[in-house]
Order: sequence, then C-alpha cells, then structure tokens
Amino acid sequence: MNEAKSPIATLVGIAADPDAYVTAWKARTGRPVVGAFPMNFPAEIAHAMGALPVIIQESRETITVGRNLLTEFYCGYTRSVADQAAKGRLGIYDAFFLADHCIQLLGAVDVTRESEPDKPMYFGQFMSSMGEPWTPEQVRLKMAEFRTQMEIFAGRQITDADLRASIRTFDTGRQLLRRLYEARRDGDATFTASQLQAFIKSSMIMDRAEHNELLGRIVREHIVPVERDERVRLHLSGHFCHAPRTELLDLIEECGALVVDDDLFHGMRYISTDVGAQGDPIDALSQWYLRRNVAVPCPTRVQHDVDWDAYLLDTIERSGAEGVIVLMAKFCEPHMLFYPELRKALDSRDIPHLLIETEHEGLPVESIRTRLEALLERIRRHRLAPVQV
Repeated sequence: MNEAKSPIATLVGIAADPDAYVTAWKARTGRPVVGAFPMNFPAEIAHAMGALPVIIQESRETITVGRNLLTEFYCGYTRSVADQAAKGRLGIYDAFFLADHCIQLLGAVDVTRESEPDKPMYFGQFMSSMGEPWTPEQVRLKMAEFRTQMEIFAGRQITDADLRASIRTFDTGRQLLRRLYEARRDGDATFTASQLQAFIKSSMIMDRAEHNELLGRIVREHIVPVERDERVRLHLSGHFCHAPRTELLDLIEECGALVVDDDLFHGMRYISTDVGAQGDPIDALSQWYLRRNVAVPCPTRVQHDVDWDAYLLDTIERSGAEGVIVLMAKFCEPHMLFYPELRKALDSRDIPHLLIETEHEGLPVESIRTRLEALLERIRRHRLAPVQV
C-alpha cells in the first residue's frame, strides 16, 4: 500500500484492482485468502482463523473464455465470475465459501469448482423464509457449520475469543462506514457516489484493520460542513450482488444530482447491521443474519412483517431524497419480480423514479443521460408546483 497516497485515493485504487491487493497481501503475510460470494457470508469466521476473507468482485474485463460456460441470460456478475475462473484469475484464493444460492450464482460456483478442483469449496444455505418458528435454530446450525468447515480448512480450532475479536473489528468498520453515509446524507461531506462505493467495495477486499485505519483518517479529515446547493437529491436502489459501474454513478452526478442514500449491496445493505461481540459469538452472528433483513429488507428473503417497498418509502422520507433511481442488473430475477411492487409504492407517494437496467458490457451513456436529465427536470418542476392545502 502506497503511504504517500491519500486514504481516499488508496481505497479507490484497491477497489479498482482487487486482485493486486490480494496478491500483495498473500506475499506480505503468507496467510491464506478465502474467496466468498454474496450476500451473507459471515466473513468474521474466516478472519478469526487468520485468513483474509474477500468477496469476489465482478471484473471489468470483457467476458471471453467464459462466454461458452454460462448462457447470456445469466447476470453479468455470475458470467464475470465464470470468466475469471476459466482464465485462472481465481487461483489467488485458497478456498471458496458461499452462504446464499440463486440458480445463476450456483452456475458460476460450479464453473469455479471445476476450474479450481484442488481448492476447498463449501456450499452453505441460510434459511430464506425468515419468519418460521424453526428459522433461528436452523440459521444457528448453519452458522456453526461454517465455523466447523473453516476449522477443517485451517487445521485448527477457532476460539470464541478470536471470533469476538474479529466481530469487534468488523463492527468498527461498519460503524465508520455508516458515519460517512450519515455525513453525506446530512450534507456534511462532499464524497461522490463512486467514492463511497469504493470505500465499501474495498472493505470487502482488504484486511479490516488496515481498512479501519484508513476509514478513521477519512472520518477525521474529510467530514466538514458543506453548504447545501440546488442539486437534486436522489436515492439509489437495487444491485444486490455487485457494484454498479463507476461511470454510471459519475454520470448521475454530472447531470446535476446528488446521491444522498442507497440500499445497494455495495452500500447501505452491506453495512447496515452490527453483530455485537457479547455472549456466544455464533448466536451473535446468527442474530446478525436475521436482523439484516429487518434493517434493509431483501426480495430474496420472505418475511411478512417487513418489506422492501415500505423500507424504501421510510428511507426516502428520512434522507429527504426527491427521487429514486432503480439500478437493476439485467436478468436478476428477484429484482425483476419485485420491481412492480416498488414502482407501485413510489407511484402511490408521487415520488419520481427511473429504472436503469445494467449489464456487464456496454453502457449507453447518451441514452441514459437523456433519461436522467428528463427525471431531474421532472423533479425540478415538481419543486415549483404549488403546495396543495
């Protein structure tokens, strides 16, 4: 890591090139790296046994070798993972773990298993029906199984003390990231949407102690009062597994918008919920999984007392967002199926919104720019409309 760089530039650089950081970390420490897949893998367990847990990211490389391994109606993230596996890019990982399944992700994981046959691969599956009476115990059993499988991989026991220490480290990182989010929401910082995404994406890659140190510097040095301006305040919604392209985030702000909040996986969805290091750490991690879906509901989970559309409306009210941009990864079936409910809820409150479908390759910049400008113009006209009393 180049100490001459600012902490912001360092995190942006690591987010842009995860493999370089992982390779350098392995060479520097001699310790293993565990590759994990989105969305709910308990990375604290891998960290507690001394490994570097890394959420495998979508590559910006054009998909070539992997094109004949998964069909075109798989999402861009899963096709990118398959392509990386086929090209040997995932050889930097020493084991692979996943805690969530969709049929597309399973396809990418199967390609990874075939491409790295000598690496341990553990398929977990947390309960997705969150309100059943047996769900908490089933989640706890699966969390304990993750610990057992990690101990088999490590060849040693993971103590409760080690696990609590890792939980404290991860909770500190989540709290620092939420502090940056609060500063953006309150108007006390000038972080761009792409910078904030880089802060979270780099946390999925880096040694957490190193990452926390850099985040602490950013909190101390870059949170200052900023005068409010006339830019339209927007909420970004969607993208459960991979990061939207930075060019798209930059384009949104170039058009005269200010992103004040989101529920992206590379955003508030990832950092919403602390674990807590008190008591039995497996119990704490199990409760963390259950609470995450209350903090930021997900359409891949079934829970009748919380829902994403109600959460979205409440979040917009708190942040003062004037409109919503829904970023939908092409062929993401859970999002496609739930979007009509989101649209209905937004229409019921007369909240302007725009759906942008994203893909691994190709960004129709001018077409998107035109649609964004139309959305922002609608919102500006809405500001001038007389208040109904």
